[in-house]
Amino acid sequence: MQYLHTMIRVKDLSSTLHFFCDLLGLVEVNRYESDKGRFTLVFLSAPNDVELAKERKAPLIELTHNWDNTDDYDNGRAFGHLAYRVDDIYGLCASLMEGGVDILRPPRDGHMAFVKSPDGISIELLQAGDALAPAEPWASMENKGTW
Repeated sequence: MQYLHTMIRVKDLSSTLHFFCDLLGLVEVNRYESDKGRFTLVFLSAPNDVELAKERKAPLIELTHNWDNTDDYDNGRAFGHLAYRVDDIYGLCASLMEGGVDILRPPRDGHMAFVKSPDGISIELLQAGDALAPAEPWASMENKGTW
């Protein structure tokens, strides 16, 4: 058995790709469009997994965009979050904020933060290696909303 991907239904493919690729740094490795089925599938990989993903040896995020859907998707309570190890949690959180993303759980401890995608998918960011030393503005930031 091999873990392949996690599928996320998205309402606005463009804004979701902006979040995951431009802001978070994931890489599109494959795309499938079906005119007959009226949907697009986009497969994303973490940057360090791109070569493995092309060989189908790394897990992916599958974004499913149903062209005619105008409703928001409800994530329910069963789904928790996606998690990524990052090289510089402070730098990434600063970049995300500059891109208009709310940091819901700031990395006050230099180790963990939470954000959400445009479709409300909770994303956990974990600092690679040891936690960074607490630093401002993160150390005094309050949590926002839910994650």
